[in-house]
Amino acid sequence: MPPAFLQRQIHWTSSPWFRYFLDYDPVPALQKTKCPVLVLGAEKDLQVPPKENLPLAKKALEDGQNKNFQVVELPGLNHQFQHCYMGLPAESRAIEETLAAEALTTISAWILQHSSP
Repeated sequence: MPPAFLQRQIHWTSSPWFRYFLDYDPVPALQKTKCPVLVLGAEKDLQVPPKENLPLAKKALEDGQNKNFQVVELPGLNHQFQHCYMGLPAESRAIEETLAAEALTTISAWILQHSSP
């Protein structure tokens, strides 16, 4: 790696924001959330793996007695909800798709279901 790139990476990963990001636990906030919630995960997301994270979100919402939530894993998509081969972050830069149609459909259907006429 070029030294300038390496320095940027070191600076970024040692920043207060990055430390906060690594330490943040969303479970307490989800337990307190009472409004309708849509939790989306992507099957090939390597940054927020759905097999580990979606059950935790579901349990937190249930523990908080939220009765109006939906947890969905979208197959074949990466962290940016794009169709991909492996889900690697570097791969997403070469993908022309902005957002998979099934992600948009899932989101819009949920919004319509939770909107007043």
